[in-house]
Amino acid sequence: MKVRQLSVFLENRKGRLCEVCSLLGDNGINIRALTVAETETFGVLRIVVDNPDKAAQTLKDNKITANITNVVAVEVKDQPGGLAGILKVVADNDINVEYMYGFVEKSSDNALMVFRFEDPERAVQILAENRIRAVGEQDIAGL
Repeated sequence: MKVRQLSVFLENRKGRLCEVCSLLGDNGINIRALTVAETETFGVLRIVVDNPDKAAQTLKDNKITANITNVVAVEVKDQPGGLAGILKVVADNDINVEYMYGFVEKSSDNALMVFRFEDPERAVQILAENRIRAVGEQDIAGL
């Protein structure tokens, strides 16, 4: 099960992140998880939102470059070692994690981690075989 993430390319200047987040908020789009990677001249805002199609169109309409990529959101026991257990399954099966970030799920005692895997289809299969639950876009939208 995969989730669509938006990667938004932004100039590294004061207020730009606020502009994008305000634009999404003003259009009723709720950000569920995010991470920012930056260089001296630009940044990449990676976000999981409750309505990725509307978010992508809103950004495009405002001349903001954004790409949609597939990521995997996984429930992690919110306890010491919870993430390490999932990473061990991934490592033992030679699945490469390109990047990841997390957020706390409001409706349970679990956390959610968003993973970008080199081979997302294989990763989802291995996770399921090891009884690790990947959540879908409807789960994310309902948080």
